[in-house]
Amino acid sequence: MTSTTPLSPAAVRPVLAEVVRSGFVEGHHRGSLVVLAADGSVELSLGDPAAPVYPRSANKPMQAAAVLRAGLDLSGERLALAAASHSGETFHLDLVRKMLAEFEIAEDTLQTPPDLPLDPAEAETYLAAGHSRHRVTMNCSGKHTAMIAVCVANGWPVDSYLAPEHPLQLLALQAVEAASGERVAHVGTDGCGAPLMAISLTGLARAFRNFVLAEPGTPERRVADAMRAHPEYVAGSRRPDTWLMREVPGALSKMGAEAVQAVALPDGRALAFKIDDGAMRAMGPVLARGLELLGVDSPVLARIADSPLLGGAERVGEIRAAF
Repeated sequence: MTSTTPLSPAAVRPVLAEVVRSGFVEGHHRGSLVVLAADGSVELSLGDPAAPVYPRSANKPMQAAAVLRAGLDLSGERLALAAASHSGETFHLDLVRKMLAEFEIAEDTLQTPPDLPLDPAEAETYLAAGHSRHRVTMNCSGKHTAMIAVCVANGWPVDSYLAPEHPLQLLALQAVEAASGERVAHVGTDGCGAPLMAISLTGLARAFRNFVLAEPGTPERRVADAMRAHPEYVAGSRRPDTWLMREVPGALSKMGAEAVQAVALPDGRALAFKIDDGAMRAMGPVLARGLELLGVDSPVLARIADSPLLGGAERVGEIRAAF
């Protein structure tokens, strides 16, 4: 299943965000971005959104849909957590452990690498309480719990549930290709150890569009509805994905590591982007500007866009969109 298809060579992408300190532009973040109109046509293309990228955790909705297609009955907060990069807040960890107990899965069955909570404030609190890195605390533990549960339900091997040739991972690849409308260009390994399927940013935006427009009751729509109904389980209290899905009715939003983001609105408008250098600090400003171009008008955009630079513990500049 592992592809040897080479990724397209890096090109000089346009500047999507600039770093401004004390009124002086001291740096830039380049990347690619695509905006789709409600009918699915490309309304704006910056950089090379047709080139394959690793969507990282922005692929999680498709992986969650594969789990449903394989027969696992999840809904509500549990399904949202299966598609999550959770912050490691107490309510996240409590639900992961509750799901493990419900499916009679031992915590050490998880093949997530031991980690601290993704949210820095939660990590400080966690360490101050005397805890150490744990598999449950890793932000993908909800997804892995669902993957193991569906393997048990189907009689599939559990010890190899992350192997690219595993029946579940073949279903995940099919889900990515069906939603994106294109063939996976490359298969690698994500930070949590799961197979990672490369598609284009245009394909990623199309996948999110297809999820929000899917017929009610389908796996894709069930995932989208669960994420939008329980956004705090998809991300966390201090995360833009949560803010956006709470404040913009019907929006479906998911970030990925290395500065990838995808969003779809309920009428089919969608966007996806990647910052080339993987700088997460540029994501908020670029996301907010992309949402403006989608026609979103909400006070939450200012909150998402805010990415301050500090000097002497005071705000002296910002990261701002440059398109």
